[in-house]
Amino acid sequence: MTSTREDPPFGRTLCAMVTPFTEAGTLDLDGAQRLAARLVAEGCDGLVLNGTTGESPTTTDEEKTRLLAAVREAVGDRAALVAGIGTADTRHTVELARAAGKAGADGVLVVTPYYSRPPQEAVAEHFRQVAGASELPVMVYDIPGRTGTRIEPETMIRLAEHPRIVAVKDCSYDFLGTQKVLARTGLAYYAGCDEHVLALYAVGAAGCVSTVANAVPAHIAAIPAALDAGDTARARALQLAAMPLIEAMTGAGLPGTVTAKALLARLGLPAGPVRAPLLPAGRAAADGLLARYEALASG
Repeated sequence: MTSTREDPPFGRTLCAMVTPFTEAGTLDLDGAQRLAARLVAEGCDGLVLNGTTGESPTTTDEEKTRLLAAVREAVGDRAALVAGIGTADTRHTVELARAAGKAGADGVLVVTPYYSRPPQEAVAEHFRQVAGASELPVMVYDIPGRTGTRIEPETMIRLAEHPRIVAVKDCSYDFLGTQKVLARTGLAYYAGCDEHVLALYAVGAAGCVSTVANAVPAHIAAIPAALDAGDTARARALQLAAMPLIEAMTGAGLPGTVTAKALLARLGLPAGPVRAPLLPAGRAAADGLLARYEALASG
């Protein structure tokens, strides 16, 4: 299957949604439904659940399935739901792909197997096995900074031959390699780093999977919309205006999950605590996040 910019497989502005927990640390499904509904109402046409920002390493398989089903109930068909199912174990990932399909996912986000550091052919075979295990289209997640293994451009080009591998969440920080794959395949690329939303979209990406959209979904959605409308100056202004908040949320030394939850809590939105081994943001960090948010909102 090939994908085009005009018909992105999972929407254009996807939020990498946090997984809300209660103060006791249990899954907050009511909060998740309220947060998801807000994100969709304010411009997200897709949601990634159980990804990095959704604390997938510390949520159980049952929690992942319950979250997906609850969010599907909340948003209906108003947004595509992409379920993060990546693990270090191919068999386990296949099981999660099948469960995601039963719970109502429109696609699955599959990260490179981590820790084992498989060579490129083993990486490719992992994705092929997962893609062949269900009817759901696959978004490949290339984030070598976390997994320890890059999906090389030539490997990505080979993966594009599989009919159900249709998209990439790109956190490779290899803009040249990304353009090489864009030029030679029909894969729908999604910027996985908020500082790249405009740059990647400008060279043909399908959209973004944004952590910062947890707090400012309308602003993030407006960046590709402005470029689609031919207003390059506005798109640039929107991207640059968001940079202080992007830096505070994703580039200041704290994980995006931690900063997103801290800011959402200050805004009175569903979030709750993070799970260990993560620790909550301190007061100074939370104050700084709120100040950047308010500066963007007032601008």
